[in-house]
Amino acid sequence: MKSLSIVLFFAFAFSNSSFAQNQNDTIKVWGSCGMCKGKIEKAAKSAGAKSATWDVESHMLVLSYKSDKTNLKQIQESIAKVGYDTQDVTAENAAYDALHGCCKYDRKAAAN
Repeated sequence: MKSLSIVLFFAFAFSNSSFAQNQNDTIKVWGSCGMCKGKIEKAAKSAGAKSATWDVESHMLVLSYKSDKTNLKQIQESIAKVGYDTQDVTAENAAYDALHGCCKYDRKAAAN
């Protein structure tokens, strides 16, 4: 009986950990070119995103990540650190100023 309890415990623990941890989100990220695309996607992945695809024209970043590894705030903070404003996090002026000339974009209204 004890071994059955242990087996059931592990079966539940592993099955529970595989559900509801994959997150998919779409957020706005300001930028202007293909170089921006590479930097934004790399920053998102370095913060734990499994996949990140940014569209230059719509400025929308499609993300997939495991919620037990990272969260949307951490990903947005990572993107802001490399100079790009996101819908919820504004990049520091110094990070924005360090962007290559072709990567300069019209900052969002709440820019610091």
